[in-house]
Amino acid sequence: MPAISFQSVSKVFSAPRGGASAVHQALDGVSFDIEEGEFFGLLGPNGAGKTTLISILAGLVRPSAGRVSVQGFDVQRDFAEARRRLGVVPQELVYDPFFNVRETLRIQSGYFGVQDNDAWIDELLEGLGLADKAQANMRQLSGGMKRRVLVAQALVHRPPVIVLDEPTAGVDVELRQTLWQFVSRLNRQGHTVLLTTHYLEEAEALCGRIAMLKQGRVIALERTSALLQSASSNVLRFKIDGDLPPALAAHARVTGRIVQLPVHDALDVERHLATVREAGLHVQDIEVRKADLEDVFLGLMAGDAAAREAA
Repeated sequence: MPAISFQSVSKVFSAPRGGASAVHQALDGVSFDIEEGEFFGLLGPNGAGKTTLISILAGLVRPSAGRVSVQGFDVQRDFAEARRRLGVVPQELVYDPFFNVRETLRIQSGYFGVQDNDAWIDELLEGLGLADKAQANMRQLSGGMKRRVLVAQALVHRPPVIVLDEPTAGVDVELRQTLWQFVSRLNRQGHTVLLTTHYLEEAEALCGRIAMLKQGRVIALERTSALLQSASSNVLRFKIDGDLPPALAAHARVTGRIVQLPVHDALDVERHLATVREAGLHVQDIEVRKADLEDVFLGLMAGDAAAREAA
């Protein structure tokens, strides 16, 4: 029995607009299973449907069609049992400003009927770097510390399935390292983890299997290692001051002064560098590296868009 099962899940949102009804298809027949003990990544650009799928899993949104279950319990028919098995860390920083950190975790425990779990709360506080903030009021905490408390709240009832929806968005490197060390330890102990993130290096390092969404559909579902092996090219990386020639810009990933271009062999490298020099640009810090998950992700998204246009 899978830890999480999505079966032909669709979601259509309708909003009245000027007397007519605007329809948005957020999810379109999404199907995949996440096995017990997996560290699974759910990736996609903004608007791909990731948060809608997580909201359906958590019972916050009803699907227009399809079925979702957690360890065999339907999230609609058996909501209480399904929800008890889930620990969800949302994107938004939602907290009660009237309690300190320890009180917040005790109250969250009570929602699940859990009592006398101070030892586990202490372990969460220590593992997430919150031990010295246990008596601090929630409104006194920084944004990064509030997010640590959200993670602790999601784990306080010891759920077998952990859902992390953009848990490290906008937080410092220290929190990211602390969080991943703690969650990885839970995963090794048998907890199933579902992660959505825009930090693809995190997904590459942590997730054994990945699903990619585009416009509400699954366009890739594979082991991370297989996705990386599917990359047919290496990447040429260099720095320039100025605008890349249009012939190269159409295929490049440009971040400030850094340019990254797919290359298959030494001839490609020589050709691209010659084109840049002919444009009067000075090339610095040249290197060739293997394609990473971000390269695979961008290639799949671009390839999917081209296939749709051709169709």
